[in-house]
Amino acid sequence: MKRAYTDEHACGGLDAALPEIETWPNQFRDYEIEIVLPEFSSVCPKTGLPDFGRLVLRYVPDKLCLELKSYKMYLLAYRNLGIFQENVVNRVLQDVVAATQPVSATVIGDFTPRGGLSTLITATWSAARRAPRGKR
Repeated sequence: MKRAYTDEHACGGLDAALPEIETWPNQFRDYEIEIVLPEFSSVCPKTGLPDFGRLVLRYVPDKLCLELKSYKMYLLAYRNLGIFQENVVNRVLQDVVAATQPVSATVIGDFTPRGGLSTLITATWSAARRAPRGKR
């Protein structure tokens, strides 16, 4: 039986060029920042249909904080990108970690139902673990 999804579907969007996430120097210690995008959208790499959801980033900054406008432009670039929901959450986490080197970070993707199924994806990174899990 032939698979409906290919390896290209599975890694779609992971290496796409996206806008840079800019940073600025953090002035404080031991606090958490939460950034919510209530209207996130991307595209299914197989069907081309839109995926909608709520994306939440929680991170404890070390020396750098995310510059919000650049983060917003970064997230908006997903709008026409063919990428699975699971890959969205993990790619955002990896890119945030690469830009800011935080103490810890968590990305939560709460995607709207499709075919009666909703998806909630959580990916977490901490400096104690030293690296995001996954291929990249």
